[in-house]
Amino acid sequence: MNRRGGSLPPLAEGFVPYQVERLRQAFPILAQRIYGKPLVYLDSAATSQKPQAVIEAMSRFFLEENANVHRGVHYLSLRATEAYEQARAKVQRFLNAAHPEEIVFVRGTTEAVNLVAQTYGKVHVHAGDEVLLSTMEHHSNIVPWQMLCEQSGARLRVAPIDDSGELLLDELERLIGPRTKLVAVTHVSNVLGTVNPIQRIVELAHAQGARVLVDGAQAAPHLKLDVRALGCDFYALSGHKMYGPTGIGALYARRELLEAMPPYQGGGDMILSVSFEKTLYNKPPYRFEAGTPNMVGAIGLGAAVDFLTGLDPIALAAHEQAVLTYAQRALAALPGLRLIGTARDKIGVLSFVLDGIHPHDIGTILDREGIAIRTGHHCAQPLMQRYGLAATARASLGCYSSEQDIDALLAGLAKVQEVFR
Repeated sequence: MNRRGGSLPPLAEGFVPYQVERLRQAFPILAQRIYGKPLVYLDSAATSQKPQAVIEAMSRFFLEENANVHRGVHYLSLRATEAYEQARAKVQRFLNAAHPEEIVFVRGTTEAVNLVAQTYGKVHVHAGDEVLLSTMEHHSNIVPWQMLCEQSGARLRVAPIDDSGELLLDELERLIGPRTKLVAVTHVSNVLGTVNPIQRIVELAHAQGARVLVDGAQAAPHLKLDVRALGCDFYALSGHKMYGPTGIGALYARRELLEAMPPYQGGGDMILSVSFEKTLYNKPPYRFEAGTPNMVGAIGLGAAVDFLTGLDPIALAAHEQAVLTYAQRALAALPGLRLIGTARDKIGVLSFVLDGIHPHDIGTILDREGIAIRTGHHCAQPLMQRYGLAATARASLGCYSSEQDIDALLAGLAKVQEVFR
């Protein structure tokens, strides 16, 4: 799959080394010390840090443009509306969607999945129908479909993975049939780092008349995306995973699908007219954006898109893969450590367990060394059960991660093992 479709590119001829130390200077928080130690931030899969450009864009909105959008004729409202809609257009270009109207602002991937389940799903999924997921899904791409199946009488089915964390495509193909109405799958696993073959999954689903929703929360900061090349019907992302603010995200949906979907919530701005007898709904995407929106969040998301698109995608991918490879080799060589998720095509997520040491203890001791990782089930309990685990430790990379961060992690893990020796 090419880079526009969401896979990793080969190195370009004349590749210029990635200047990670210079890039780190764009992230003010990385300069601080934790317990007297330099901050080593390896929790980007949970939430990424924010570059100065995003912080300044949000501050500038409050200082110069703050007003409600779409509702006013005064100067500030017009400026705020223009900035808000420019952010939508930036997300459209980032995803290579055909129209700005195909981008709905939401609170994040979780709300995007719920929106599709409770609008498209309620109309098209009925008793006896099936919704297909994969074993590696985040809870946010499981629970909304469980709720829909409970409401409709549909059946939830699950495609398995192998021990390396790769989706078993033959099994997924076998599970897709005439009763399958929707396939919901993650683009990149938040636990395993596995990059799923979305184009092939879409082909298999569409051949049976099923729609496809892709959870792109973990893919957006790492892969160059093209929803038209992927062919998916819905694509969801979260701003805070891709160097933007929390509380904002986007749902891409093909325009003809959005136009046929009922509203998700009722309120202001999602209407054309209201009377006690009848309400006429607004056109998409505004039909799905009831109430005063997260305007500053959208501006911040737009600034994050500018930041990401301003990076050389080939250099960024090569750097992240180099750090991932370095980390995988170093961690695999550590006695008593087992990596969870060794797929051939993966991004910078490193889940692991240490013999005889609870992941929470690992995280606590590393924290005292200034090292931030994530511990627990990572909102993927069915996946943990697949590996016979209650929890893992997880180090995850961002554009600012370096081999020096991995060296610090290894030194910290050596201290963890000393404590429990």
